[in-house]
Amino acid sequence: MSKIIDAMGLVSELHKSHGIQQRGGKKYTQVVHRMEAFRTVFGLELGVDTQIMVDDGQRVVVKAVITNEHGITVGAGMAEEIRGQGNVNKTSALENCETSAIGRALASIGLAGGEYASANELDAVQRKSDAMASGGGSAGTPPPSVETPSDPHEKDDKAFYVELADKLKRIQMIGGVHNLFAESKPKIMEIKQRNENRAQLLFDLFQKHEKRLGGKK
Repeated sequence: MSKIIDAMGLVSELHKSHGIQQRGGKKYTQVVHRMEAFRTVFGLELGVDTQIMVDDGQRVVVKAVITNEHGITVGAGMAEEIRGQGNVNKTSALENCETSAIGRALASIGLAGGEYASANELDAVQRKSDAMASGGGSAGTPPPSVETPSDPHEKDDKAFYVELADKLKRIQMIGGVHNLFAESKPKIMEIKQRNENRAQLLFDLFQKHEKRLGGKK
C-alpha cells in the first residue's frame, strides 16, 4: 500500500479522535494534527515550503507548496486573510494565513481535515464578506474575492485513487498495469483538467507499479 494511502488512513483516524466540531455539525481536523500524520508517514521525503504572495498592509496571501526529494511539486494551496478582520488577524494575520495555506496544500494530496478548507478559512468567509460590505477597509482598495472553500470533486477523486491503488497492488504482470492505465486514462485526464496535482498523484501511482513489475515477464 502506498504511503499516501497510509497517510490518508492516519488522518482519517485523527479525524475521529481529534476532529473539532464546527458550525453545522461537521468535524474538522486541525492542520497541526495533519502535519503530524504527514511527517509520521513521509518523514523528510516530502517538504513543505511557504511563500508570501501579497502583504500590502491589508491583505495577506500565502502559497504553500509540497515537493518531493527532487523538488517536484506534488501539492499546493493558497490562502487569503484580511488584517484586522477577526481576533486572530488583529495580531497574527500572516501566521493564520500560512497555516490555512498549508492546510489546503495537505488537502490537495488527499490529507483533508474533513473539509477542503481549513477551520480558519471557514471562519474567514464571514470575515471577508464583512470586509466586502464595508468596502474593503481602506479607501481605493478593492474588496477581496471570496472563493467557495469546498471542492465537490474531492471525495470522488480520493475514492478513485484508492480504487486504483487497490487494483494495482493485485496486478502481477506489467501488461496489466498498462491495461488498467488505458482503461483509466479518460478519467485521469478529466481530473488533470481541473486539478493537475491530483492527476500527478495518479500518474505517480502507475509509475510506481510499473517499476515494481518492470523485471517480470
